[in-house]
Amino acid sequence: MLCVDDPLPVAPMRVLIAGVTGSGKTTLARRIAERWKLDHHEIDALYHGPEWTPRPEFLDDVRTFAATERWVTEWQYTSKGTNEVLVPRADLVVWLDYPWPLVRRRLVARTLRRRVMRTRLWNGNVEPALWTREAWSGENDIMRWQKDTRYKWDRRMPEIEKAFSSLQIMRLRHPREAEQWLRR
Repeated sequence: MLCVDDPLPVAPMRVLIAGVTGSGKTTLARRIAERWKLDHHEIDALYHGPEWTPRPEFLDDVRTFAATERWVTEWQYTSKGTNEVLVPRADLVVWLDYPWPLVRRRLVARTLRRRVMRTRLWNGNVEPALWTREAWSGENDIMRWQKDTRYKWDRRMPEIEKAFSSLQIMRLRHPREAEQWLRR
């Protein structure tokens, strides 16, 4: 596993960004896409149809962009089949393994901002209003989701590293490391 000071042995053309909810996967994916001239495919936009319904063509869309030569995306929806499609094609995984208080604070701020401002997201969807019970229950409880999946990547990365020995994995432990890495 690579750290912030390690040079990349190969210039990556297909990049997965891993990390717990709220770590900044999409923001980093956009920045990498711009810097390395890669196509960014925001995986949430491919998954969520109107009224938060899963799009039936989701996995077909993932297969289509994964077959191309230059892309970056967030590593999500693993239970929906993305692992089998994306991991074998990826050159690099950037793992945002940031401190818990930081990612928690980021998610609280993002959730409050989106819900208060009624921000339109993918395919016209809007998160439930802040003051409703719906906003903090079931699948809408993003804070619980983050807590429940907090250690997901800690458990999975060693397995991924073993199974895909040619896959470069860059582990960044703080946004300062991400900035330092991007500057190089």
